[in-house]
Amino acid sequence: MELWQRRQVRAGRALWHIITLTSAAMTAWLAEPLPALAQDDVVATATLPRDLSPWGMSLNADPVVKAVLIGLVFASIVTWTVWLAKSIEIFFAKRRVRTALNKLGGVRSALEGVEQLAGIKGEVAQFLDAAATELKASTGSTDREGIKERIASRLERIEASYGRRILRGTGVLATIGATAPFVGLFGTVWGIMNSFIGISKSHTTNLAVVAPGIAEALLATALGLAAAIPAVVIYNVFARSIAGYRAALGDAAAAVLRLVSRDLDRAAGVPLERASGEPVISRRVRLADASGGQRGSS
Repeated sequence: MELWQRRQVRAGRALWHIITLTSAAMTAWLAEPLPALAQDDVVATATLPRDLSPWGMSLNADPVVKAVLIGLVFASIVTWTVWLAKSIEIFFAKRRVRTALNKLGGVRSALEGVEQLAGIKGEVAQFLDAAATELKASTGSTDREGIKERIASRLERIEASYGRRILRGTGVLATIGATAPFVGLFGTVWGIMNSFIGISKSHTTNLAVVAPGIAEALLATALGLAAAIPAVVIYNVFARSIAGYRAALGDAAAAVLRLVSRDLDRAAGVPLERASGEPVISRRVRLADASGGQRGSS
């Protein structure tokens, strides 16, 4: 009996050793492929595009996203080109009008203003030319209010023409500011869609598979904002500057109209004397100035 118990104990120990060795072998066999799989993941990851700089993402982007990026860069270049050109144009236009207004402040008549501004080509000189042309065309007319209305109409049309001219190019800024965020959003949607397509093809949610598409999407969004924000800001700055320029044009037109009204009032008090080939209003203005000079000398 005792011998039989010893044999069972020995058999149990042998069976335990066999189970232990088998478990160790299974564990070693299961652990052996893991380094190989990790190495395969490293190799597969290394083959994916790892350059996530803006230039690298632009080169490796999907053709649609790449077209969006190129369009946004072009829009940004147009924005800054318009800013430079219009800034120079508005600066010189406002300075030209201010200089002419300063000279116009010491002028007594429209004809004298034409002589004073003969060497300055610009808006105020054209106002005076239009007034002088209407005065010559109205020779023989005694309706001073009608003459003033016709001159005011000419000045208004010239002012509107210069206002339209100074606005050229600002519409592009408004268009870029309004559409660039949506163009960038289109590139964003397309890039995210490519990320989901990559996930479905690779059957994995590994970040290395998703990252390029998301990076392209974020880049399109960033470029859309970079093109839209300066365009909106520059457009608002130009709107204020152009409003000031148009206000200066209105002041110049009003000053010319006051000179014409003053000339017509002086001409109405002078006898109608005609010189050969000289318009009656010019004759009256000249005689009024001459009589005023004689009174001053006496």
